[in-house]
Amino acid sequence: MSKKISDLAEKLGLDTKELKNKIKELGFDIKPTARTIEDDVAELVIDELNPNKEAESKDTVKIYEEIFDKELDKEIIKQQRKQTAGKDSNKDKEKDKEETEAKRKKQQQEILKKGYIEIPSVISVKEFSEKIAQNPAKVIGELMKNGILANINQQIDFDTAAIIAEDLHIKIKKKREEAAIEDLFAGDLVTLLKEDDPKDLSIRPPIISIMGHVDHGKTKLLDYIRKTNVIASEAGGITQHIGAYQVENNGKKITFLDTPGHEAFTAMRARGAKATDIAILVVAADEGVKPQTLEAMHHAQDAGIPIIVAITKIDKENANVDKVKAELAEHGLQPEEWGGKTIMVPLSSITGQGINTLLDMILLVSEMENLKANPNREAVATVIEAHLDKNLGPIATVLVNTGTLKIMDNVVVGAAHGRIKVMKDYAGKNIKQAGPSTPVLIAGLSIAPQSGDIMQVVKDERTARLRSIQIATLKENAAKEGLLSKDIFAQIASGKLKTLKIVLKADTKGSLEAITSSLSKVRDEEVAIKIIHSAVGNINESDVMMAAASGGLVIGFQVDMPGQAEKVAEREHVQVLKYDIIYKLIEDLTKILAGLLEPEIVEVILGTAEVRKIFFKRKNELVIGCKIIKGKMVNKVKARLKRGTQILGEIVIGSLKKVDENVDEIKEGNECGMKLNTNLEIQEGDEIEAYKLEKKIRTL
Repeated sequence: MSKKISDLAEKLGLDTKELKNKIKELGFDIKPTARTIEDDVAELVIDELNPNKEAESKDTVKIYEEIFDKELDKEIIKQQRKQTAGKDSNKDKEKDKEETEAKRKKQQQEILKKGYIEIPSVISVKEFSEKIAQNPAKVIGELMKNGILANINQQIDFDTAAIIAEDLHIKIKKKREEAAIEDLFAGDLVTLLKEDDPKDLSIRPPIISIMGHVDHGKTKLLDYIRKTNVIASEAGGITQHIGAYQVENNGKKITFLDTPGHEAFTAMRARGAKATDIAILVVAADEGVKPQTLEAMHHAQDAGIPIIVAITKIDKENANVDKVKAELAEHGLQPEEWGGKTIMVPLSSITGQGINTLLDMILLVSEMENLKANPNREAVATVIEAHLDKNLGPIATVLVNTGTLKIMDNVVVGAAHGRIKVMKDYAGKNIKQAGPSTPVLIAGLSIAPQSGDIMQVVKDERTARLRSIQIATLKENAAKEGLLSKDIFAQIASGKLKTLKIVLKADTKGSLEAITSSLSKVRDEEVAIKIIHSAVGNINESDVMMAAASGGLVIGFQVDMPGQAEKVAEREHVQVLKYDIIYKLIEDLTKILAGLLEPEIVEVILGTAEVRKIFFKRKNELVIGCKIIKGKMVNKVKARLKRGTQILGEIVIGSLKKVDENVDEIKEGNECGMKLNTNLEIQEGDEIEAYKLEKKIRTL
């Protein structure tokens, strides 16, 4: 549709010539002989030139509402004629319009109740109108007010939608995009848990792992806490072990991983999961620090989580708390009362002395860590353990990291997918939803996932199945390439690794000290060696799992490696290097470390050619005749155009010809034809200097 320029000029109080000039100033092309302009241009001109813009803006909206209503009327009439011949179309039309308006009002009330609506990063005007329960004509009018001409099917971005929504007093939020398959496969919780708006976050309970030497009282400590502090449940106590549970202290929840020491903690870390916020390091007051104590400590330190020391068995006669503190101080855990930063709580799991203090300290540290999550989003969770149940099929215990997990949610978890048909809390009670830091047992999966796999809620069953297939394919390809877990050399080659982490085992304490001292001297400004755990003795499964969890190597000096540890190393793709001579060990690690250095980019001059003749020249294209005076000319490489000592610019050699034959390179002393794509002014006597950029491996 179009509008007469003369009518528009009269409406705006201008003559035709003045109006045409104004239209040109607004950026529209208009011929001097033009008599009409399009309706949408006319409305924009009215909006810009009318002195009473606000009134006219309302007219604009009204015009679009009339247009939209007319189109709606036509569609309704057409449909009604098809469906029921002979009905009173006018009555049906009015009825449909009333129903549409009633539906809009109801939707608007729902939006007001919720406070906001979610829209994707890009949305059509029609879909946006439906989302915010507004007449499309009104939205188009608001867009025009902001200088945007758009029809009902055009796409607008989130920022534009936000402006329109604000004008209409509606709050919108950007809808969360589905996580990349690579992030799910890699277990990248940092990316998966990322929030755009900090206002969406709220405090969540801390997740605790209890680790330490095998007989130092971990189980008794957990039992005492469970019996005295577990949150009351209608189920009447623990009916089913699910690998985690919650307690309550001073009205605040704490989630404990009920797992066998640091083995499960390590297994999850080895697969990329960081499911723990605080580590409780259990040390018996009558025995002190043991090798397993140090292993657990190193695990927690490498994971970068706070450590609280629980000094157990203080009720025993030979208990010596100060001795334990002194031993821990020797290994870098300085007690607070000695001027350090490590909280140490003496306690007894028999009498209960110190247990409440420990729980208070956990809450204090979690408060300092400012642990938060968004409960109002699609859930992301970490698998603690999984197996095949004879009644429920594949089941898994998961910890909800963020969002709220609901019954009947469609999920993808590693190479598994499914719909949550059963969800139980730690007490075996059936529940319908679970918020952040809540441990739950779920059923309804296609297969049992692996410990450490990341679970994410998706929109439908088809998406869940598709994404699980994609992850399975990634796993299969990675396994073929030997990159499934922590392929240290692949990471070195890619230049991504800046710290080479090592688990070091040696035959004697003297050897251990000598190797540690020598490795401390192998360093560079950009990369470093970090010994995350060292001990005397053979390489065991725990050493391999620690290396897997941290992405490092196992180094053994004059020690053996039992068959079971070899199997674990093969399964987890951990490199194990064994040596009998110290200098060879240091030499090899120096070479490995050198591979971690970013290569230098160096320029290699290939050759120089002199321009002898210009055969053909047109815009951005030349064909020239040259003689190679030094080195060689290579097809498709970069080159510089030089005139004497002056560099005129950069060019790319398009093609090379020797007589009539296309060639890839021409050596010194030969003549050639050369095609160049450039707009540089080239003269006879100029020189073309060809070069390439190469990566040069640096050494320490």
